[in-house]
Amino acid sequence: MGAAVTRLIRNFNLENRAEREISKMKPSRAPRHPSTKNRLREQMSRHPEIEGEISRKDDRLLSFLKDVYVDSKDPAPSVQVKDAGTPQEPKEFRLLKGQHFDTMNMNIPRGKISIEEALTLLNNHKLYPEKCTAEKIAEEYHLELKDVNSLLKYFVTFEVKIFPPVDKKAIQSK
Repeated sequence: MGAAVTRLIRNFNLENRAEREISKMKPSRAPRHPSTKNRLREQMSRHPEIEGEISRKDDRLLSFLKDVYVDSKDPAPSVQVKDAGTPQEPKEFRLLKGQHFDTMNMNIPRGKISIEEALTLLNNHKLYPEKCTAEKIAEEYHLELKDVNSLLKYFVTFEVKIFPPVDKKAIQSK
């Protein structure tokens, strides 16, 4: 029902509204910069034949314009439609490790880890390298061993080190 009312309002007095829009004054061109006006006046005074050339219509060019015809067709779609007969294999998901309550309903595909898990395993490996080895991490998070080795080799967690001032006494906390 709402679409019919909308269509009725949209099409009401359509011809008169279109005629009114067409008969409105067309917008004028933007004003020229004062320095440009001076230069144009100067050129017109030097060469008065230019003014006639500018306002004259060239019939030969207008006939060329009338001969232009554009025919456009949509190109054939280049995307191939997948065969609907073959069902997709279901992906294997796993739940997050640890106490991440804010992302509780998040399922992670096998072979991938979340940011929280990456930071946790990097921190655990840094604190306990003999207990948290690359093989154990790969097994626990269902990752490939080469990926885990690259992760442990090239990524480190942020560490803040505060050095006490050398020349001043440190302020004692209360």
